[in-house]
Amino acid sequence: MELIYTGKTKDVFKLEDGHYLLKFKDDVTGENGVFDPGANTVGLTIEGAGLAGLKLTQFFYSQLNEQGVPTHFVDANFEEATMTVKPATVFGNGLEVICRFKAVGSFLRRYGAYVKEGQDLDAFVEVTIKDDDRQDPPISADALNMLGILSLEEYATLKERTVEIAKFVGAELAKKGLTLYDIKLEFGRDAKTNEILLIDEISGGNMRAYKGDTYIEPLELEKIMLAE
Repeated sequence: MELIYTGKTKDVFKLEDGHYLLKFKDDVTGENGVFDPGANTVGLTIEGAGLAGLKLTQFFYSQLNEQGVPTHFVDANFEEATMTVKPATVFGNGLEVICRFKAVGSFLRRYGAYVKEGQDLDAFVEVTIKDDDRQDPPISADALNMLGILSLEEYATLKERTVEIAKFVGAELAKKGLTLYDIKLEFGRDAKTNEILLIDEISGGNMRAYKGDTYIEPLELEKIMLAE
């Protein structure tokens, strides 16, 4: 295996068969020791977070694949905390797509003059550029198109799939009595077909889930969701 990228929460290796291997780590995003799925820095290390994230990712991706939602997921190895994926290229230097059902986090910080904390949002989708130096700035569909990052048609597909996936995850959480406040997804183009794929992960590390007014930590979310 060839190590080709070291990320905040995962390392990426290239396999001889053309697939890639994602090694999940116990680092999670946040600031000052506080977990925040919307942060662009590693805030803390939680023992077991990597495996918990992988298990939830496998749980969600397997179902999405069965439903015909294009993803890069191939299989997972829980003993090694790794996931095999199809090769895909990111948009520009990488985008993050957030679907929001409640006004919290950075949305509340930006628009607090117009919304109350926890106010319902109608599956609001926004895209940010992966750029740590500039604090992952939000970007519009027109700007993405103008800068050649993705076309307006691709943006429409991105938005439609984001809402579809977020509502699916929210429905799965609801079965366990949980509420999805927001979720951060990533997409790329299939290296062979150019089709837009869901990539990266779906886990407690990239969403906010609550039981009533109580926030559910990533490891606890995995336990709740995968309990028999």
